[in-house]
Amino acid sequence: MTTPPHPLISPSNRLPASFRDPSGFVFTRDGQLYRQVNRVYQPHYDRLVSSGLLAHLVKNQMMVDSPEVSVEPPLPDLAYRVLAPERVPVLSYPYEWSFSQLKDAALLTLHIQQAALTYGMTLKDASAYNVQFWRGRPVLIDTLSFETYQEGKPWDAYRQYCQHFLAPLALMALRDPSLNRLLQVAIDGVPLDLASRLLPWRTHLNFGLLSHIHLHAGAQKRYAAQGAAVAHTSPSVSRASHQALIANLEATTRALTWKPAGSEWADYYDSTNYSRPAFDAKRAAVQGFLERIHPQRVLDLGANTGVFSRLASAMGVPVVSADIDPAAVERNYLEVKQSGEANLLPLVLDLTNPSPAIGWDNQERSAFFQRVQPDTVMALALIHHLAISNNLPLGDLAQFFSHVGRWLIIEFVPKEDSQVQRLLASRKDIFPDYHKDGFEAAFAPFFSIIDRQSLADSRRTLYLMENRAPV
Repeated sequence: MTTPPHPLISPSNRLPASFRDPSGFVFTRDGQLYRQVNRVYQPHYDRLVSSGLLAHLVKNQMMVDSPEVSVEPPLPDLAYRVLAPERVPVLSYPYEWSFSQLKDAALLTLHIQQAALTYGMTLKDASAYNVQFWRGRPVLIDTLSFETYQEGKPWDAYRQYCQHFLAPLALMALRDPSLNRLLQVAIDGVPLDLASRLLPWRTHLNFGLLSHIHLHAGAQKRYAAQGAAVAHTSPSVSRASHQALIANLEATTRALTWKPAGSEWADYYDSTNYSRPAFDAKRAAVQGFLERIHPQRVLDLGANTGVFSRLASAMGVPVVSADIDPAAVERNYLEVKQSGEANLLPLVLDLTNPSPAIGWDNQERSAFFQRVQPDTVMALALIHHLAISNNLPLGDLAQFFSHVGRWLIIEFVPKEDSQVQRLLASRKDIFPDYHKDGFEAAFAPFFSIIDRQSLADSRRTLYLMENRAPV
């Protein structure tokens, strides 16, 4: 006999990532995003609204607005309210963020906790996945993350904050900026005992890292050995002590820094073989193609620091500006912050190994190309890295791009180019079809060439292509 699915876990239109919290879940209907608030969460939700905390966070752009709506809930027997959250256009995950993106998300979480305490509430979780980047800044998206503050109770989200934010930030700052990728493997956060072993020994001399990572890891290990009963013997924590903990976490987090210097690609535009006429010609051609097709959403692959991404974002078009180099993405994001750009989302992406669908049933965190669905793809100064550095046949590349969007703005860089010669200097040339005619022949089954422009003072060619079978 087959056991029917539990209704709380499996409403047919519930988003796959929304199943862990009994307080409610997110669902879609007719393309609109909604959140069901369950009756079990009613006292905390009412306090969130009546205290003024929700209005404060929305007004200060720390949280998405989620007005109540009169919509039939999927599970009416459990429902208390239905909300209609503002929808973030593109979901991203912490293992795709640069160092400063993760740090800003961490500080936002602490600022929200500080605000919550002044309104008599507290964050019950501190998941990095509850934060998204929207309009150039991090925002909290989970209305159900709060509960009424109880005097003397420790902060339940402390461990999660350390695992989701502090540990990966410390590893990125003090070991390698790509170590936030551990969050893709450890979906519930970087284990503190692992972080403690990986961090330099000198971090034991840093009071914040000693307390929140090294000693915290030891305490977790002792509690695990002594059994679950220990968890119920935690000492009472006063509000002042709670506030001091948040203040120390903030100071420790702020003190972690990383400067994006010494990267091969972060300084690409300073060392490229483009002459000024060639660079200006490329910029004008890309601008012209964008104005011609009027894109709705752009994905710039191999975007480096986002120079050409900004041609689209300046037109008011949402752009995901992705690159493999954490230093380039860091510089891109810092420019977004400095300029107050609202349409540009820099992300770290290895195109040969993009973020997969992971988590429970491989649906809890969706794959990169499931979340980022552009109508226009830009691939500038990228094709030679994929074809030569990664041995990807041109036909396979063409087929891949045909799965992503309708329009393709792509640059072909021939073997005569110094950048390609640099790639071939340390390997055998096994690419007889890598030439302009071979490139066009490989893409012809999948794309119509709408326009091509040879770049002045360069052997490179820029193409505007249209998918023969739009996705």
